[in-house]
Amino acid sequence: MDLDRLWQLTLTEVEAQISRANFYTWLKNSRLLEQKEGVFVISLPNNFAKEWVENKYHKLLLGIIREHDYSVKKLEFVVSGLVQEEVFVSKGAPKEAAQLENRMGLEFKIDPETNLNPRYSAKSFIVGAANELAYSAATAIIHEVGTKYNPFFVYGGVGLGKTHLIQMIGNEIMSVYGGKIRPRYVSSEKFTSDIVWAIRNKRMEDIKKKYRDVDLLIIDDIQFIGGKEKTEEEFFHTFNALYENNKQIIISSDRPPQSIPTLEERLRSRFEGGLIADVGYPEYEMRVAIIKNKLQETGQQLSEEVIDLVARKIKKNIRELEGVINKLIFLKEARRVEVDVKTAEEVVEKCVKSLSKRVSDDQILKAVAEFFNVSQGDLIEKGRKKEVVEPRQIAMYLLRDILDMSYPYIGEKLGRDHTTAIHAVDKISQEVNKNSSLSQKINLIKESIFKT
Repeated sequence: MDLDRLWQLTLTEVEAQISRANFYTWLKNSRLLEQKEGVFVISLPNNFAKEWVENKYHKLLLGIIREHDYSVKKLEFVVSGLVQEEVFVSKGAPKEAAQLENRMGLEFKIDPETNLNPRYSAKSFIVGAANELAYSAATAIIHEVGTKYNPFFVYGGVGLGKTHLIQMIGNEIMSVYGGKIRPRYVSSEKFTSDIVWAIRNKRMEDIKKKYRDVDLLIIDDIQFIGGKEKTEEEFFHTFNALYENNKQIIISSDRPPQSIPTLEERLRSRFEGGLIADVGYPEYEMRVAIIKNKLQETGQQLSEEVIDLVARKIKKNIRELEGVINKLIFLKEARRVEVDVKTAEEVVEKCVKSLSKRVSDDQILKAVAEFFNVSQGDLIEKGRKKEVVEPRQIAMYLLRDILDMSYPYIGEKLGRDHTTAIHAVDKISQEVNKNSSLSQKINLIKESIFKT
């Protein structure tokens, strides 16, 4: 397999396992430069990205590459000016590799002025019960920019299509109005890094102009600016400047404004002043439609039995769903493997295991404690403080659900006996399907666990 093809497949699988904002911030501009005697060299655009990827994603990248090329022994990371800033496909890539990448939906040039990816179009957005309200609001905004639903705040779990929806609005506005309405898309991490750069280089006026001299500002994963005082302050003033001039503001998050504990009250109030819409988990029919749309884009076919299997097994993450389909397409095209139900089952099982094997019991306890703003010590202490009863029970449930740990171990881990663990797991298991608020809490915690 040539390096470009291997790297595109690797990136597709990585994107399914980390937050989209992190993927675009740290790995979008990466490239697999060369391999020699089992050493694979990955290039990144700057030292900051190199250090971050090396420390945070080394094991993940190594594991994925090893699945496709057994010769890899180690990864090396370098800073290279050869990295193409906005395009996945290198100029020197063989024609066949470029065609495969195009069919897999990876050859899309991102507009450097708007940061919008043309991949996120209305044509490729699948509408179902889970996102119908958010899509209707998006359609209304496209026709009444700045006056209808401003600000528009959309929230939902990881991999449910929020980024597609909000970038779709920008792309459709560009299509309808041409250059008359100027959009700009940015992740919250990129916004924060711009603020840091401006402070270090005494260039705040440049940043103010960059983000205020637009007609539409789209900011992704706003929850990550919480607790970053200077970033929050600048965004607050940018928000006000745009809003007062009837400029459209679109914001996404993994949770509603009132559930972002680190967010300043004045920002939370601004967000709640517009329309808030949620994007939920796709129902079975929507998942099937997403799979068939992906196959149509790539010009590939899979049997109805395989489509049904994937749609039934991958329920809560569109990105994982697309990742599995990309893997099956790769097996069919590059390795010429017959994609039957058995093969699909193996790919799905591997996908599920790759998520769970990266998680430790301490990670779960830490995620629960951070979500409920308590300490890990509170979860383990013998006391019966009311505010930690639910977090402790959820922690026990997640230790069982994600890691399949024994009840005695769970009880010991949290300073209780095994009967208490059994009671907690049974209680949460029964309530989670009936209580949407509890279900949302658990899903948000799981997402934070698997993103780390």
